[in-house]
Amino acid sequence: MTVSRTPETTVVEEWLTVQDACALIGVSPATLRRWSAAGDVQAFTTPGGHRRFARSMILGLLPSARRQRPTLEHLGETPEHMMSVFRRHLGQACRGVSWLAGLGEDEMEPLREHGRRIASSLLMFIDASTTGERQAAIQKAEGAATEYGRIAARGSGEIRETVEAFLRFRMLFLGELVQVARRRGLDTIESTNLLVTATQAIDQLLVALMSGHETELAEIASERDSS
Repeated sequence: MTVSRTPETTVVEEWLTVQDACALIGVSPATLRRWSAAGDVQAFTTPGGHRRFARSMILGLLPSARRQRPTLEHLGETPEHMMSVFRRHLGQACRGVSWLAGLGEDEMEPLREHGRRIASSLLMFIDASTTGERQAAIQKAEGAATEYGRIAARGSGEIRETVEAFLRFRMLFLGELVQVARRRGLDTIESTNLLVTATQAIDQLLVALMSGHETELAEIASERDSS
């Protein structure tokens, strides 16, 4: 961030990466770089050669009628509602995932709790207005995804089955966001921004889940070798 001071005010400017700027307005990195090269969008270049864009300037590219996408909370998409969607559809979505079908109620509850933490943290990440809020939300979600991966490793031992179950969660989550965008009349830029932001976050969680799965299998193998 850059702090600009005048005798009357102190203005804090947030500088965005290409990816963050694109997610904010719903365009591709190639498009934003082309605008920057043509001089249509000003950018600051770091010593390492990376472009940074002022958040206020990027927001200025949006239609004047609405400079910022309404938050999911404002649209009524709460963690409680998201979990109710999962409860209605998760059974059918996870049909055929053998290790989930074999779990008892006591074993399923920790997975449900981590699922709730992941969903609520994702919603917080999507609605976050500052870098600090986004980092805190994604770290919480990554922690839950890592633990989910560890539990899944004990249940199946197969990374393929663990990833398959997570991808079905991903499908439900993104599908619900699409429905929210339709029901609430978000425009194309707002809808794209919503889905790009959510997809980027979920991809990070998939990496965390796989890491947790691998760590748990390594610990199981180590315990087996030492016994």
